[in-house]
Amino acid sequence: MKHLINPLVKETQISGIRQFATYVSKFDNVLSLTIGQPDYPTPPSVKESGKSAIDHNKTIYTPNAGLPELCKAACEFVADRYHLTYDPASEVIVTMGASEAIDISFRTILEEGCEVILPAPVYPGYEPIIRLCGATPVYVDTRETNFTLTKEALEAAITEKTRCVVLPYPSNPIGVTLSKETLDDIIDVLKDKDIFVVSDEIYSELVYGEEHQSIATHPVMHEKTIVINGLSKSHSMTGWRIGFAFAPSYLAQEMLKVHQYNVSCATSISQYAAVEALTNARDTPKEMKKSYEERRDFVYKRFLEMGLDVPKPTGAFYLFPSISKFGLSSFDFATKLVEEERVAVIPGSAFSSYGEGHIRISYAYSYDTLVEACDRLERFIKTL
Repeated sequence: MKHLINPLVKETQISGIRQFATYVSKFDNVLSLTIGQPDYPTPPSVKESGKSAIDHNKTIYTPNAGLPELCKAACEFVADRYHLTYDPASEVIVTMGASEAIDISFRTILEEGCEVILPAPVYPGYEPIIRLCGATPVYVDTRETNFTLTKEALEAAITEKTRCVVLPYPSNPIGVTLSKETLDDIIDVLKDKDIFVVSDEIYSELVYGEEHQSIATHPVMHEKTIVINGLSKSHSMTGWRIGFAFAPSYLAQEMLKVHQYNVSCATSISQYAAVEALTNARDTPKEMKKSYEERRDFVYKRFLEMGLDVPKPTGAFYLFPSISKFGLSSFDFATKLVEEERVAVIPGSAFSSYGEGHIRISYAYSYDTLVEACDRLERFIKTL
């Protein structure tokens, strides 16, 4: 019966991040810097809200778009933090993590034959969904422009088939953000075109030294932009699976259909916990960000001392050093590092072919873990 399976599904590969994490699990005593998951526990008051929801039998379906109080809290949060204006009654959908928000966005706006522009290296979660929609990902190489999508590169990539541009900033795997000037240039290219923007802002609370800029604050772009966000990274709630899709009502109401038939609604217990996260625990990200910035500075300094070429992140919690001078593929480098020093990182090739020659390291781990991992990495490099 295998021949009856959807060929687009059969061609889809498991994420390179997860593949390598599975490989690493075979080894004992590994210091893993692989998964982008905060090492902080979920805030106590948020956990208590989830427990309270269970104790008070708040375990039934919610409205498809989400609890009204959560939709309201989410819209107030992004308005306060990023000057984004959305109607909680019709312009936000509470999703099962940012991943589902990405899924319903693409399935609503894409169709067979259209193209989606992706600045690469890039998070591997976009391409499979794009292809499952019958669309084609178009990668834009950003390696020579400080890993940032430029006006010139965007203009060159647009064709009559372009349906959407993905702006994944702050970025995974590099940690770069978009300056206001760069964002204005991108807006200048797109403002008169019938092209959607999916702005993945899941790391928006983790921006260092500047304010996060969202393309959806621009009046013209607001009407054709879907903003993706969530609580996994900002409030250390990866397992709670709460994401948000913000979009103008004409678009959000179509996305709601896909969401409804996909999951009905996000988990009720998690939604009640999310209300607490966005109200009484709304400043949790500020506390974590200070620690991440300190860790970033430590690891970045160590990498420079090792002679590694690495851009300094201005957001998220990743570093993306070049390992090309060692003459190994990123997969071989990462494999040898695990085998010889029991340190796990992600091969750059997991983030498209444009990530080859790099490795991704998450610094969302304890300071002691980062110190020991850097010591081992330095020792490993000296043998190459």
